[in-house]
Amino acid sequence: MAGPKTIHWDLEPHTRAKHEILRGYLNGWFPVMSRYNNRIFFFDGFAGPGRYKNGEAGSPIIALTTLLDHAHFSRMKCDFLFMFCEHDSKRFTSLEVEVKKLKEARAPWPSNVKVQLVNKEFEASASDIITEMQRLKKQLVPTFAFVDPFGVSGLPITVIKDLLASPRCELFVNYMVDSVNRFAGAGNIDHHLKDLFGTERYKEAAALQGQPRQQFLHNLYEEQLKSVCEFSFVQSFAMINTYGHIGYYLFYGTRDIKGLELMKDSMWKIDPGGDYRFSDRLVGQTVLFIEDGVDARPLQQALRTEFAGKAVPIQQLEDFTITRTPYKKSHLRRFALTPLERENAIQVRRPGRSQFPPGTVVIFPA
Repeated sequence: MAGPKTIHWDLEPHTRAKHEILRGYLNGWFPVMSRYNNRIFFFDGFAGPGRYKNGEAGSPIIALTTLLDHAHFSRMKCDFLFMFCEHDSKRFTSLEVEVKKLKEARAPWPSNVKVQLVNKEFEASASDIITEMQRLKKQLVPTFAFVDPFGVSGLPITVIKDLLASPRCELFVNYMVDSVNRFAGAGNIDHHLKDLFGTERYKEAAALQGQPRQQFLHNLYEEQLKSVCEFSFVQSFAMINTYGHIGYYLFYGTRDIKGLELMKDSMWKIDPGGDYRFSDRLVGQTVLFIEDGVDARPLQQALRTEFAGKAVPIQQLEDFTITRTPYKKSHLRRFALTPLERENAIQVRRPGRSQFPPGTVVIFPA
């Protein structure tokens, strides 16, 4: 477990799962964004020492190797900018060593991959970028910000808002709800909580207990990411500790439905049940999930309810599935529309012979 004076710590199961979500998402984000932009930016606000106690890669090494090892990297012609921020001097020194080792192992280092290490707090580093953008009167290039703190301090939502104001910027943040739950209403860290939420509404949690209290604090942060930071789409993923409690949520914020699609795909790989949660308690148990086991009846019912009496283009159904349900886009055709058509519960107008090609219109009875 990491602490304020720890340099290296054990890689816990929930952290490994978090890194798998990150790796899975970046594996899709890098080629998509590099196709349409000359420059993209990966910003790690709490980078750590680069490696864990037993040598496992930390988030900076994961981000770099995901790009370098990508099957299509040689065809990605844009500039990739990486900034890794770590305020602790000893951890920062370790991070420098690990990045140097990677560069030496991958020599000659690609000229379009640029790495900057910053020995500062996240808030200070982000504020420097914001100040420079304002001075130049420019927007930030397409950015994926990975913000993974140990607690609730140093994470003002107004800084996130100003840093990621450009339409093509995205956030992946560790929201330590267990700490928030413990201190909300206690009064001793109110200044940090007000910065975190950008409001004092967290104090309303004092009147709640148990699951309703935690759900309120989850929903409040989601609401603030949408209203303050103006993220059109927000998706959370719960991390459950060995005691069976939710220690933190990973929140992803984006303004692009394609980004949401990629992130949901990555999260489903960690939790194929579609509950968007990972539990340390299940690690080591033999639990097998198969796509054929997806229960899409709730998706079928949601579609029939939402679109009753309407003729709906397939694209609209895809967008609804991605943004309004827990399901992935790939579940729509196979697990929802195909069974509904087989049962004569819908009618389908196709422009060709394939099952549900672009241009398909699905007719739902009233």
